[in-house]
Amino acid sequence: MEENYLAKWLNNELSEEEVSKFKLTKEYTTYKKIVDATNNMEAPEFDMDKAKRDLYQRKEENKGKVVRLNPYKKYLRIAAVIALIVGISYFYNFTGDEVVSTQYAERTAVTLPDNSEVQLNADSQITYQKKNWKDNRNIDLKGEAFFKVAKGERFTVSTDMGMVTVLGTQFNVENRKDIFEVSCYEGLVSVRYNNKETKLSAGQALVVINGELRTSEIANAQQPSWLQDESTFKSIPLKYVLDEFERQFNIKVETKNIDLEQLFSGSFSNTDKNLALQSISAPSSLKYKIEEGKVLIYAETP
Repeated sequence: MEENYLAKWLNNELSEEEVSKFKLTKEYTTYKKIVDATNNMEAPEFDMDKAKRDLYQRKEENKGKVVRLNPYKKYLRIAAVIALIVGISYFYNFTGDEVVSTQYAERTAVTLPDNSEVQLNADSQITYQKKNWKDNRNIDLKGEAFFKVAKGERFTVSTDMGMVTVLGTQFNVENRKDIFEVSCYEGLVSVRYNNKETKLSAGQALVVINGELRTSEIANAQQPSWLQDESTFKSIPLKYVLDEFERQFNIKVETKNIDLEQLFSGSFSNTDKNLALQSISAPSSLKYKIEEGKVLIYAETP
């Protein structure tokens, strides 16, 4: 496209023939959307007389130098660039991805455009396209979330470790460092991990820890325990249990003389810190101390 074509168009300097040709280009549609989006914006005030005085003053201060400049064209180009930048920012801010996230010790609920429901556990994030949701029911997940999916077209949850595909069901996905778990509570779920597909029916779960995949049964549950303010584990290394404790209570955990790879089965409360620590430490005869801003969990040496 000819240089300064956009500036000429914004300033109504194109001939009818040029406008007709411009409308046939692929750039026209994008620029038209930007201009439409910025019609209601107020541009900052611009004092042309002051700008001219400042220009003449600078020319006087730099006598001897030849400066060829048409100030009006210069300001027109600047204005066009500003309009383009502001318009692009406005356009993408209002048509881009929706992002919902939680911090440590925080949970939230999200209703999607098709009335599907998402419950987000602590330290988690989902990203999706609200504008095109009907044609692209896909969510990017970091962390853990429970989904109640409205029936319709294919619904996918993408993580950096695997992808979950359903049509309409209830399931939970956890995607943390070195751990990936999918639990199906209703309907049928397809999980793709390392180019291998595993189908889970209601009451089944798939767990991947440090690259090792296994399936298991869910014990008579209608939804994940964290929705009832409990965190539940079945043969999970202790280090992941302590990571979850940190997320639920937003408190740092330090350990001493403990094998963090030992397996833990059990639950802890997400609302009572002392009760949670007792539940974690008692099965392995561990001790704990709550200090300022942190918890120390340790094993007494003989």
